Amino acid sequence: MGVRFLGLSLAMHKIQQSMHRNKRNVNIANVPRGHFAIYVGEAQKRFIVPVSYLKNPLFQNLLSRAEEEFGFDHCMGGIRVPCREDTFILLTSQMNNHK
Repeated sequence: MGVRFLGLSLAMHKIQQSMHRNKRNVNIANVPRGHFAIYVGEAQKRFIVPVSYLKNPLFQNLLSRAEEEFGFDHCMGGIRVPCREDTFILLTSQMNNHK
């Protein structure tokens, strides 16, 4: 439980840092409160997801894989995940169905 909480805290901290560094980015204004932007696939398609996803073990696993591949310091100012867009959509729809 402590490890999962630490990972969640670290992910939230990194997201906040990324958003703070990129306040000048016009796209940040398009993200509603309680959500964050995530870039998926080779085309880096932008998705807006709720912060509550960070509590889901499936999403945490995806973030761990993203950290291994990309780290958390992204030049484009958002979190990138190493999966195909259709896989990401399937994962998030499964998360929405199991609330």
